[in-house]
Amino acid sequence: MSEFPRSSSHRSGGVLAGVLLALLALTSIPAQGDESPDGTGVAWDQLPAEQQEVLSRFESRWAELPPERQSRLAVGSARWSTMAPEERAAAQERFGRWRGLTPEQRGMVREQFQRYQQMSPEEQAQVRRNFQRFRQMTPEQRQKMQQGWRQLTPQQRQRLLDQHRTMRPGAPPPRPAPGKAPNR
Repeated sequence: MSEFPRSSSHRSGGVLAGVLLALLALTSIPAQGDESPDGTGVAWDQLPAEQQEVLSRFESRWAELPPERQSRLAVGSARWSTMAPEERAAAQERFGRWRGLTPEQRGMVREQFQRYQQMSPEEQAQVRRNFQRFRQMTPEQRQKMQQGWRQLTPQQRQRLLDQHRTMRPGAPPPRPAPGKAPNR
């Protein structure tokens, strides 16, 4: 099993979808063997046998891993142990796509996921609804939507994003276009 991705998101629809779902699933799970209060991490012998089996490739260097990585691995292995075979296969596919991202793409994914975490519950629900609509599109519909987005200039994209923001109650004010000073 590979290490689970950290907070993140990326603009490519398929990759974003898989990574976002994996991260949403992982962030909502109570950790078994969570980091100790003194920040020393998770002791290998405190992990249940199932988790030790899943994490066996880390055993020889477990004590050398940073506490936060031990905690992430413990949480991920706990989740892995509860997954059905189909869920495991889907998770492996998503993690494979994650590993295939460039460092820049991973950075973008992390940034977007951090933004998601800072959203209100209502905004997060809207993101999930939009994601579900995206998943229900045919590959042709997705491709057409993505091509339309790519054909827009940065200013047109920003204008669309700003229009969407102003349609939501309590949304932040639109950002100034790139290279322009805000109106005051």
